[in-house]
This record gives sequence, structure tokens and C-alpha cells, in this order.
Amino acid sequence: MIELTNPIVYVSRDIERALGFDINTTNYYIISNDSNFATKTKEDRENVLLIKNEKILDTYELLQNPEVVEFVNKFSNPQILVFKNTIQIERICTEKNWTLLNPPAELVNRVEQKISQVEWLGDLSKFLPKHKIELCGDLKWNEENFILQFNRSHTGSGTILVESAKQLIEIKEKFPKREARITKYIDGSLFTNNNSVTKNGILFGNISYQITGLASFTKQKFATIGNDWGFANTFLNEEQKTDFFKIAKEVGEKLQKDGWSGLFGIDVILEKETGKMYLIEINARQPASTTFESTLQTPHSKEEITTFDAHLVGLLDLETNSKVKQIENGAQIILRKQSETNITELAKKLCAENFTVIQYENEKMESDLLRIQSNESLISAPNKLNELGEKIKNIIST
Repeated sequence: MIELTNPIVYVSRDIERALGFDINTTNYYIISNDSNFATKTKEDRENVLLIKNEKILDTYELLQNPEVVEFVNKFSNPQILVFKNTIQIERICTEKNWTLLNPPAELVNRVEQKISQVEWLGDLSKFLPKHKIELCGDLKWNEENFILQFNRSHTGSGTILVESAKQLIEIKEKFPKREARITKYIDGSLFTNNNSVTKNGILFGNISYQITGLASFTKQKFATIGNDWGFANTFLNEEQKTDFFKIAKEVGEKLQKDGWSGLFGIDVILEKETGKMYLIEINARQPASTTFESTLQTPHSKEEITTFDAHLVGLLDLETNSKVKQIENGAQIILRKQSETNITELAKKLCAENFTVIQYENEKMESDLLRIQSNESLISAPNKLNELGEKIKNIIST
């Protein structure tokens, strides 16, 4: 367990993001929106502040809330931690003279945004599938499907599979002057992991299968809706795992040279036909799967740390000889909002089947409603649920 010498205040729109670290640790504080799940988590703890408001506040709005400002300013040297840094969050922390632990927002944007990412990768663009940057208006249909990505997207929402000349014409007419990243379509399965840049090198988390676009859970084909560590552990052979970690290592070392510290994630696709690994995405932040991966890693030995621990080791510039604990099983899947649904009843039914369920109070379509977690795998083959996964699907479909 990492001991904190100075107060760390994790400010997050969703309290779940902050729960990868032991909530009872001395000098660890959490600020989030009030919700049923958050209230159950807080119990009588004084190190958790929940803000009641008519709408759910984003992190930058929480940081400006008078109750939050008063809470943070009671510390002589507060260190703020957020899920993902932005220029707006940086500005607020600077104005309030608070230390922000997250890496610079400018670097976050350069690494994550689809077009600047290619330039930032430089020689490491060798890991990407064949690609180019071009104005939508200049694109031509050559009878081959391809992936089109605009500069900014979130969990698959800015990714389009172009499958016809008609579809391309519609895009060209709507966005003739907008630049896009055009990538060869790779038929295969997605895998991801969480890694931390520390002063002692790159600490590698566990590879998980990225559950993407499953009907009943989302209507978006490329939406990321979960992770399955058990399936990845058995499906990938040792050579494929080695290739995956080679990409993670080289990306991590480049991030380190540019001043990065703490967690980042990579998404890699395993081409079905060739077995080759291609880098698809870099997440320059604490990936959403960090909390549950860290939960699966507890308890652990003195020589091991959790993925969230590795995040703090990097951010706080601590020395460590520990490795991130390896796990063999576990999965989580997310139900996104597609219609008006009684999610409280669904959550009760899922809990009755011994799943861990985190309920969100989001209003927008395709936002997270339920995060459903299991110590066992939910996937039997790429894009196919096993018996346990089907049980979840049947419950949410009733």
C-alpha cells in the first residue's frame, strides 16, 4: 500500500473513477457528485465530499463549486487529481493555486487527438495500420472499406466505418473542409491495457479483450462497452502478448521523453487473417478500466501493486521495485442508454445474480447507465458472449 505524505484530492464527475485506491487511506480524499451509488460508497466517511446539484456537474464545474473550494482550501498543500486533464481544469487549478498532479493538457491533446497523434508518434507510426490524413472533400471511393476518424472522438463516437460510395458522398458533402484520419480497415479483435510511466520505467498492466459495440448494450458499432481479462489471457498466445507489450513499451518510453507520468492506455487490434498486432488508439489519461482492474488485483503481495497504485507511483515520482499484479480472470460490461429504462430494477435483478453493479444517473443517449462486473469471464469468442454474459443480456433485455 502506498503511503501518502500530502493530501491528494481526487475530483471526479463519477465517483467510480476514484475507487481504484483504498478509500480509507490516510490523506486520500474524494469529491464527486451525489448519487445513490456515491451515497452508499461514502457511508459516514469524512474524507468523501458529495455535491448535491440539480444536474450532474462535470469535473471542471466541481472544481469551481464554493463547497469544493472551501473543502480543498482547508489543506495547506492540496494535490488535485482528475480522471483526465483539460486546459480548463489546468486554468482553474492555477487560479486557485492548487497543485495538479495530472500530466499537461497540451500533451494529452497532442497524443489523443487523431490527427496530431500521427505526427506525435513519428517513427512509432509503424505500429499503425496503413493510414493518411486528408480533407473529406478530397476522398475517393476505391471499392475498399476504410475507417474515417475526425480529430476528436470519445469511446468510438468519432469513428466511422465507410462501406460504400454513397456513404462517402454524404460525408464529403457534410464535411468537405474537415480533415480526417483515413485508416485501412482491419478485420480483427481489439485488446487494451493500462500502463504507468514511472521514474523506474514503464509498469505494464494486464491485457483485456475490449468489448465493443454489442447489440443490447449499445447502438454504436465502435462504442467501447467493457473489458474481459479472462478471455484475453486464454485467447492470446505468448508471441502475441510479447508483440502487444513491445508496442506499449515504445509508446510509454516516448511519452516519458515528453514529460508524461502516470497512467496511459493503448488499444491494439489483432488482425484475424495474419495474426499481426496494430496500434489503434492511445488513451492519454487514466483509462476507465483502471478501477475494476485494481479491484481484481486486491489483495496482493508486498512485491506487487495495483494498476491505480502504479498511477500514483508515476504521478508522485516515487521509487518502486514492484510489479503490477497479474490477474487471470474477471470482466465488466456497460449498458448504455438507448431508451427510457428502469435501471434501478435492472440493477436489483443483476445484483440478485451476484454481479457487482454500479448505477449512473446520466441523461444523454448512449451515456453509461450500468457498469456490470464479474470475477469471471463474460466472453467465449470474439464478439460473442458466454453463458454468464448471455445471462446479463437476458436480464437487461427483459
